[in-house]
Amino acid sequence: MKPMYLLLSILLAAFSLQCNSDSTEDPVPSGAFYLGADLSYVNEMQDCGVVYKENGQAKDPFQLFSDNGCQLVRLRLWHSPSWYDTLNLGKRYGDFADVRKSIQRAKSAGMPVLLDFHLSDFWADPGRQLVPAAWLPVVGNLPVLRDSLYNYVYQTLSLLNADGLLPEMVQIGNETNRMILLSPQDNAAGVPINWTRNAALFNSGIAAVRAVEKDSGKKIQVMIHLANPVEARLLMPGFWANGVRDFDLIGLSYYWAWHKPVTIAQTGAIVAELQNSYPGKSVMIVETACIWTTDGNDNANNIINEVHPDYAPASPENQRKWLVDLSREVKRQGGAGVVYWEPAWVSSPCWTPWGQGSHQEHAAFFDFDTNVLVNGGMGWFETKF
Repeated sequence: MKPMYLLLSILLAAFSLQCNSDSTEDPVPSGAFYLGADLSYVNEMQDCGVVYKENGQAKDPFQLFSDNGCQLVRLRLWHSPSWYDTLNLGKRYGDFADVRKSIQRAKSAGMPVLLDFHLSDFWADPGRQLVPAAWLPVVGNLPVLRDSLYNYVYQTLSLLNADGLLPEMVQIGNETNRMILLSPQDNAAGVPINWTRNAALFNSGIAAVRAVEKDSGKKIQVMIHLANPVEARLLMPGFWANGVRDFDLIGLSYYWAWHKPVTIAQTGAIVAELQNSYPGKSVMIVETACIWTTDGNDNANNIINEVHPDYAPASPENQRKWLVDLSREVKRQGGAGVVYWEPAWVSSPCWTPWGQGSHQEHAAFFDFDTNVLVNGGMGWFETKF
C-alpha cells in the first residue's frame, strides 16, 4: 500500500473508531454478560491498614480484580453519611468524594462502573428507606422532594462527567421493595407504597439521568433494584402500571440465606419471566454472596451463616461453584450478568456501627491473611459461560 493511502486508511480508521464510541454506544450491548464485584469497602479497608495480596504479593485491589477478569464494579453512594463521623478516625466513606475516588480507580483499571444511589444517609434495603436528613423538612412536599432528588442526581452525575468519570450504569435506589425517601415515622410504620408518590420520585431520578445523557452525549443505563427474585416479580407490575418505564435494567438481590427456599433454578426462571414481561429490559443479579467458611476473624457478627445444602460444607470450592452455577443459569435464561456483594470486605481493626471488623469476611474472596483464596470465588471471573 502506498504511504499516502496508508495514512488515509489510518485516519479513516481512527475516525471510524471515534464515531463508534459516541452516545449511540450501548454500555450493556445485546448479549453482553457481566461478572462484577461491589468494591465499595476497598478505600475504607485500605485506610484501616488492609493489604490485599495475591500469591503473597501486595497488589492494588482494583487492579487485582481487573487482572482476574472482573468486568464491572458496583459502588454505593450515600447522600451525607454523617454516622461515620463518630467511627474510627471520623473519615466518611460512601460519600461523593470517596465514590469519586473509587470510580477513578475502577476506570483506571479498565472496569466500567455501576453507581448505586442509596438515596439515604445510611443503608437502604427492603426494611429501611430513610430520606436523607437534608431533605427531611420537605419529605411531605412531593414537588419539592421530587426536585431535590432530580437536582441531587443531576449534579452528582454532572460533576463526575466533568472529571471524565461518568458511570456506565446507575441505580435509582437500593433494594427498593418499599416506598423510597420515607420519614423515620413512615419507615417504622411500614406504610404501604403510595404509587403516585413513588412513581413521581423514581421518574424524577430517571429524568435527571436522561438529562445528563443529553448534556454529555453519553449513554447511561438506568436500573431499578429489588431484593428477592420472588418479590421482584410481584413488585415490578406496580412500577410499570404507574408509568415507571424509562429504565434499562432490573437488578435483583439473591442470597440463599435470606431468600430461601428460592433456588438458583427458580431465580433463573424469574429472570426469564421478567425479561419476557418487560421486553427490551435486561435483568442482572447485582447482589449475591456465598460463604467459604463458618469461622470468623474478628469481633463483628457475620450476617450470613449458612449455605444451600447442595453447596455444603462452606468452602472456597463451593463458593466458586455457587457463583458458577448461578451465573450459568442466569445467562442461560438471557440475563445480563451477576455481581458479587463485597468480596473485598475483609477483617480490619476498624469498626462498623455494630462491631469491630467485617460482617462478611467469611464470604470475601480473600483468606484471613488477605490473600486471594485458593480455588475460591476470584476464579469465578475467569469461567467461560
